[in-house]
Amino acid sequence: MDSVEALKQQAGIEACKFVKSGMKVGLGTGSTVKHTVIELGRRIKEEGLDIVGVPTSLATETLAIKVGVPLVELAECDSLDIVIDGADEFDSEFNLIKGGGAALLREKIVAQESQAMVVVADERKMVDTLGAFPLPIEITPFSHHATIRQLTRLLDCRVNCRMAGDNPVVTDNGNYIADAHCGPNLSQPVELEIEILKIAGVVQVGLFNNMCDAVVLARKSGVETIINPNGRITN
Repeated sequence: MDSVEALKQQAGIEACKFVKSGMKVGLGTGSTVKHTVIELGRRIKEEGLDIVGVPTSLATETLAIKVGVPLVELAECDSLDIVIDGADEFDSEFNLIKGGGAALLREKIVAQESQAMVVVADERKMVDTLGAFPLPIEITPFSHHATIRQLTRLLDCRVNCRMAGDNPVVTDNGNYIADAHCGPNLSQPVELEIEILKIAGVVQVGLFNNMCDAVVLARKSGVETIINPNGRITN
């Protein structure tokens, strides 16, 4: 395991400290939060942790089953106690870009049903202004070229359909992903999210605003937990 992966593992495990028995837990998607899922499976097996999980992707569902995390459907829960997920970028206001793993729609549905959101990330994801990471936007396959044209006009930047070889990437929901190469200038992400969602053909956008309550950050110097002073986690 290289040093970056080791730090991701430490952060993923550290995030599990927010999880207590009796909780309903949203299980995120990505290379860092996978360590959280594995650690939760270990705690269930070795420590008797009593939780149920709601996965945000088919990949996470497969991993959770493998490590022994019992799963339920989100529709069966009035709400979730917490969701632990990754991020592609986060800023000082705890706004996020997510969707690099093409799971943003399910991730946002689970996040909005959760009473708290903890993000696990490495220090490369911490930015002054969002946008260096291309902004993922889930769009319908129907006339997706027209939707991409509308997004290009709105954002005034290059927007392309994410491809897997010769074919578009297809999400777990049967949609496509458009990546907007805006550059690090998304200084008003709340307003931008509203404008993007007005475009017919857009299903959801990977701006997660006013959702994140804490970031468990893997730095070269070690793991640090940063609490959002305006969030829902107080200790």
